[in-house]
Amino acid sequence: MLLKLIAVILYMAVLLIIGAVASRRMKDVRDYFAANKSLGFLAVAFSARATGESAWLLLGLTGMGAAVGVKAFWVVLGEVLGVMGAWIFLSRRFKRLTDVYDSITIPDYLESRFRDEGHGLRLVSAFALVIFVTIYVSAQIDATGTAFHSFLGWNYQVGAVVGFVVVMIYIISGGFLAVVWSDVFQGALMFLGLVGLPIAGLVHAGGISLVLEGLQQQDPGLLSPWGPGGWTALTPFSIISLALIGLGFLGSPQIFVRFLALRSEDEIPKGALVAFIWTLLADSGAVVTGLVGRHLLVKPGADPATVMGNGGQNVLPLLSDLVLPTFMVGVMIAIVLSAIMSTVDSLLIVASSAYVRDYYQKVRHPNLHDGELMALSRKATAALALFALAVAMVVSIISPTRTIFWFVIFGWSGIAATFCPAIILSVYWKRMTARGAMCAMITGFLCVPLFKFGAPHLPGIGAALGALEELPPAFFLGGLVGIIVSLLDPAGQARLVGVSEEIDKAGA
Repeated sequence: MLLKLIAVILYMAVLLIIGAVASRRMKDVRDYFAANKSLGFLAVAFSARATGESAWLLLGLTGMGAAVGVKAFWVVLGEVLGVMGAWIFLSRRFKRLTDVYDSITIPDYLESRFRDEGHGLRLVSAFALVIFVTIYVSAQIDATGTAFHSFLGWNYQVGAVVGFVVVMIYIISGGFLAVVWSDVFQGALMFLGLVGLPIAGLVHAGGISLVLEGLQQQDPGLLSPWGPGGWTALTPFSIISLALIGLGFLGSPQIFVRFLALRSEDEIPKGALVAFIWTLLADSGAVVTGLVGRHLLVKPGADPATVMGNGGQNVLPLLSDLVLPTFMVGVMIAIVLSAIMSTVDSLLIVASSAYVRDYYQKVRHPNLHDGELMALSRKATAALALFALAVAMVVSIISPTRTIFWFVIFGWSGIAATFCPAIILSVYWKRMTARGAMCAMITGFLCVPLFKFGAPHLPGIGAALGALEELPPAFFLGGLVGIIVSLLDPAGQARLVGVSEEIDKAGA
């Protein structure tokens, strides 16, 4: 136990040092929210991957691999397609446009691109981010408590608060630069852990053939791409849902603010290669970890849920205890915390920037000095984090059977459905108007809870919509509404002076 704790303490000490060093680089709001647009490809690639994955990769996707077997590889496919789509088709155009507008936040960009003088897009953006970021961050805090409980046997609430406090210290002191530096460190840890642990597990199990044989004996469906239940009428909908999980990478603010912060578009090809390798190997490693863990941990006749927890989300800590030396188990705890904290810090910076810069300064107090804005940003970050902590504690009480994967996906889907359709259309379609963008965002925002909680209960099609999950329909309905409203908005199109030329240059 002592060696595990030492590894965790060393990890947290590195984060605090990063925050202290980064705080000395903070001169103004441009530094605090966008690192003065000075980041290289390696920092952006690792930071974007660490931020985009979160606890769902280490605990959720490993658990899914253990629970449904090779069907979880549909998620890997979706992740790779989403990540590469963002880097190849969107990042260069987005980077060029944000440089033209000198944007330092996503709402900055949206307001400039759509010539929105009434601040409507800023208000919708700020509101959506505060709501769904709070949900997303609360899911990460929940995972922190689960990780400390699973690995160290700590009380759930104590573990959640300890992780929360460490994140607060380094993010409030160092801002976006501390977030990116810590993400590089944490992203490297996550990659090494997700590649190394399944290899150690396979060696312990005696090779891949024995693992496959054991899984076949447990349930042949674990080796089927359709899952343990086999092919049913709902299987296509569940596969589409898993394969389209990468839609969230096509415009989510916590990802795209890193493209905005690149020092040059020349960094994009190298960053894309790093992101591809990281995603393919780390995500595949997560699924293999679940498969190996299922084979080694679940004995004949045992209930998998009893052994590995609901949704298999305890498979990674249990497998680590089984196949790794004690100190390395402590390192795995640090890796799980890396996945969690790298997402929490990024989301909080995005949400606080939405409230402080995009609402409080730009809408309410346009003459506010940067010094005052910096202090207010730190207070807003702390306030949002405390609210997310409270939400996590409440959810842990009222929903003891929740899984980390689906808790996280709801927050992820809300952010993605709100922003991604508008971002994609903004860089490719010259006729997209401010009103169209606003309606697209509002539609995506409202459709997520609608398809999550209401649609599955509809007669006839409810089961199919439930299997499809909330992100795909909310995403596509948001985009469709944005297109229709823009086409019916000649006054808005008349205000798009110069946009056609800007988009042509961005795509050149």
